[in-house]
Amino acid sequence: MSASTAPAQRTPRPSKATHRRPKLRPAPTPPAERHAHSHHGRRLAQAFAELERLPALSEAREQLLSLTEAPSAASSEMSAVVESDAALALGVMRLANAGRLSLERVDTAAAAIERIGRDGARELALQTRDFGFFERGSWDLAPQRFRLHGLATQRAADRIATEIFHPNRDRIALTSLVHDVGKLVLMRAYPGYPAQVHRGAVLPEERLQAERRELGVDHALVGGVLLRRWGLPASITGAVERHHAPDATGEAALIRLADMLAHYQGGGRIAPAEMLRSARALDLGPKDLRRLLYALPGAPAGRPRAADPCPLSGRELRVLQRLSEGGVYKEIALELNLSASTVRSHLNKVYRKLGARDRAQAVLIASRQGWL
Repeated sequence: MSASTAPAQRTPRPSKATHRRPKLRPAPTPPAERHAHSHHGRRLAQAFAELERLPALSEAREQLLSLTEAPSAASSEMSAVVESDAALALGVMRLANAGRLSLERVDTAAAAIERIGRDGARELALQTRDFGFFERGSWDLAPQRFRLHGLATQRAADRIATEIFHPNRDRIALTSLVHDVGKLVLMRAYPGYPAQVHRGAVLPEERLQAERRELGVDHALVGGVLLRRWGLPASITGAVERHHAPDATGEAALIRLADMLAHYQGGGRIAPAEMLRSARALDLGPKDLRRLLYALPGAPAGRPRAADPCPLSGRELRVLQRLSEGGVYKEIALELNLSASTVRSHLNKVYRKLGARDRAQAVLIASRQGWL
């Protein structure tokens, strides 16, 4: 057969495998980076475990033990002691919320003590390690410094909560006391923390950025993770996790402002613009903030904490307070930047929630309950 009549040579078709588009896979994490992540994880996990053995101040532990042995002691007295010491507060909350997925999680010391009972509180106190004033141990002075800042923040937070008529000051007292628990975790996980991490950072915002840059996490985030692991409710963990967020609202903004007020009261530097930003998130203006700064070093806020949760919102309480002081709708509306119809609507909700017939009865009920 001549070359001209020979059948044309067929070009072999590529196999299906050659047409198949290769799958895109993420680049593997370099071994050194995988080792670093694993190392960080182990450090934090160990620190979380060590926080379960956080010591309480000896005097607080002894007071709680004494109250659990006194039949006439009220639960409110035990709550006050628990709210004075972070280790006791964290222990009580962890015990009250442990293994109770089917039940409502508690977010106040009073509710936690009611759930675990006098015997549970006593057993917790007996198992809790303690330390004395100025005593150095395996934790050095970290628990004492943590307690002092927590109490200063708690006092500022209660002053703010009183100012805005927050309906749950008990939860605020607990959240503000333990808001910096993530710092204790980082101290245990990284021996050079905070000095080697913060270095020249002065403002709270600068220190937080330094933590993220050096460690990849910050104490607010770590604190929220720890408290969630221990079963505490979102009403607390969310505020702890976001208490340094510039756009924080609600209770996170309240804790952020209280933290800055505590730093300011202790001679620390704060950013006035950030302080005002958090105040505005709580419907507080410059005048209100100046009043807080002036009043904070003085006596504690006069309004006692309520024995029962208040059914009114903060805005409804503020309207009722102004009415109790003799204000009229137009004056209250102007002061709170509301319309007169909105003030009237708030008051109608107050009557309905309290079962009151008129203004005088509503004020009487709220005053007797400690909400005003």
